[in-house]
Amino acid sequence: MAFHVFIDGAHGTTGLKIREYLENRDDIEIIEIAEEKRKDLSERVRMTQQADVSILCLPDSASKEIADAAPSGVRLIDTSTAHRVDPDWVYGMAELEPGQREKIRQAERVANPGCHATGFISLVKPLVAAGVCGAEYPFTSFCVTGYSGGGKKMIAQHEDKDRPSYLVSPGQYGLTQQHKHLPEMMKMTGITLAPSFCPIVGDFYSGMVMTVPLRKELLEKPCGVQDLIKLYQDYYKGEKLITVNDSVPEDGFIHSDLKAGRNSLEIFVTGNDDRPLVLSRFDNLGKGASGAAVQNLNLMLGIDETKGLV
Repeated sequence: MAFHVFIDGAHGTTGLKIREYLENRDDIEIIEIAEEKRKDLSERVRMTQQADVSILCLPDSASKEIADAAPSGVRLIDTSTAHRVDPDWVYGMAELEPGQREKIRQAERVANPGCHATGFISLVKPLVAAGVCGAEYPFTSFCVTGYSGGGKKMIAQHEDKDRPSYLVSPGQYGLTQQHKHLPEMMKMTGITLAPSFCPIVGDFYSGMVMTVPLRKELLEKPCGVQDLIKLYQDYYKGEKLITVNDSVPEDGFIHSDLKAGRNSLEIFVTGNDDRPLVLSRFDNLGKGASGAAVQNLNLMLGIDETKGLV
């Protein structure tokens, strides 16, 4: 017997990728809404009531609208920013801390993490949990990401044969330091100072590397490169989708797109004992979006969380 899944907003980048993951599975049946009723709230709510779990791939306002309208008992995964710091929703990062996976399994409402937030939280949460960094540590971070994270408009812009020549070069954005992922980056790590965060989009489709520099003199506990490697290995021991490397690539480069098309996240520790660098590399459409939604879906349905993932 197959589980019924409704994808509300199945025509966007995230929704299309989720459909790709699910459409060939024999344990999942995607239930479809009539084309002419895609914006009919009452019909969309009716679809969520028919589904075992529904996945919202919508703008924030539309996600809030259907989440408010859906009755108790309807199980939702929201891939928008709308509910990520809402205390009534479970944050959908199974590896966040002990017990999070079980919260997702039992949840009625799960907020899928943002891509940049996934990279930052995976690096910073273990540092704060271990007392290596205090809640007021002045974190900085930068992230190089593929253009698919910008959605259909940015994808079309980068793939237009008549595009502006400057798009070949990386572009920094979020220049006002008000990036929409900052609230969840702070709440899920327990830090009280907003990090200085510099996202950068490159001229490649998908993949990303998040980098967080550290300074020895600002740490609460002495922690060199090898200590940090062990800290991450202990924190993520037994995880199927997060791995910790004990060395960096031989060529000395950590390229952003080498996890494209995959659903795992890998952590590197480099730099030196005075100024360590911690990095996470993953696919912004995989572990950073659609792959994470499928992982959460699997957990909510009580099956192997990696089923259908690469």
